[in-house]
Amino acid sequence: MTPVRSAFSIRNSLAAILLPACLCFSAASASGQTRVIKQLEDKRKSALEEIEWTSRLLGETRSSAQSSLNRLNLLAGQVAARRQIIDLLNQEISLMDREIGGMNAELGELGEDLGAIRIKYAKSLQNIHIRHSIQYKWYFVLSAETFTQSIRRMRYLREYSGQQKHQASLIIKKQTEINLKQMEIEQARTEKLSLLDIREKESSQLQTEEAEQKAEVSQLTQKQKDLQTELSRKKKEAEAIDRQIENLINSEMNRAMATDASAGGSKSGKRGAAPESGFLDTKEERQLSSSFAANRGRLPYPLTGKYKIVSPFGELQHPELKHVRTYNSGIDIQTTSGTEAQAVFGGVVTAAFTVEAGYNHCIIVRHGKYLTVYGNLRAVYVKQGDRVSTRQKLGKISTDIHNATILHFEIRREKEKLNPRQWLN
Repeated sequence: MTPVRSAFSIRNSLAAILLPACLCFSAASASGQTRVIKQLEDKRKSALEEIEWTSRLLGETRSSAQSSLNRLNLLAGQVAARRQIIDLLNQEISLMDREIGGMNAELGELGEDLGAIRIKYAKSLQNIHIRHSIQYKWYFVLSAETFTQSIRRMRYLREYSGQQKHQASLIIKKQTEINLKQMEIEQARTEKLSLLDIREKESSQLQTEEAEQKAEVSQLTQKQKDLQTELSRKKKEAEAIDRQIENLINSEMNRAMATDASAGGSKSGKRGAAPESGFLDTKEERQLSSSFAANRGRLPYPLTGKYKIVSPFGELQHPELKHVRTYNSGIDIQTTSGTEAQAVFGGVVTAAFTVEAGYNHCIIVRHGKYLTVYGNLRAVYVKQGDRVSTRQKLGKISTDIHNATILHFEIRREKEKLNPRQWLN
């Protein structure tokens, strides 16, 4: 009796150890997959918010050659975001399929476990009915050769009875697990159907936006002459800012030379020679330059609220319009009316002026050897010589006659033009 009972106890002990471990592994796997689905969901919501914001800008901006070009850039971003949403939905649906497949496999295993427990329970009940009647139990106990053996047989019968109750509770527990798993599968299938419905709507919306994009391209192609005029005007505006910055740097160089001359010559020994840098090379300026450079990629955007970049940095062939080649010394950022420009880093306002060809008011803030330029302001809150801190409001961005509110922003290292996208967070 004892060896049989020991083996039985060992099997139950192993089951008690392994079953929770398997359940924990299964729960951990499901939890990891659920976390990935949640991350995809968050990305999808973020892309939807971006599309809603772009739609608002498109709705506010009235048609003109330049605003149509900006609208086309906004639409391109919107189409890209919509495609991203569909891709994220496909990933979510794929994960849901895997999750449902995994749950179906678990359901099959639970069913097999339940079947095995039921067979074992049925056999034990049959065994009790045949061999373990009240008369048999008393006979089994009283037929022992010694009193100690009788006690052991009574203990065995109690343990056997306890095992029967335990198996019955296992059946109930396993059936409950099966019911819960079936509910989970049904919920997952409902969520998958919802995702499929969303994907269908997003695909339909994508087709609409792509058609709108093609119509905008066609319209701009017909407005080629007007667009070239607008681009020429923007080029003149950029040249006007370039001249102002060059004048500023030349002024700084003359001041640096004068300071150097009054100090008795440069370090190289050539009295009155221009320093290598256009700006005064003081300890404070070097520290400010170093601090600004250390924040590359972490600078805040130069405006409050939401925004969309409608014109990127540099000279670019437009991807949709073969006859359009744009050039930008910085980036143009579209936002909503009433938005304010803010400093991206601490520094000194070197200039606050009106651009002769447009862009309304313009502010230049110096950060050691670096300059940040904020163009197209209709109200200015600072003046030349003011010290400003990071995120300090500089002025209100102008809204043009086509209802477009666009900030022109540049970053330079002295005269060298840098791509702001590489510096902003």
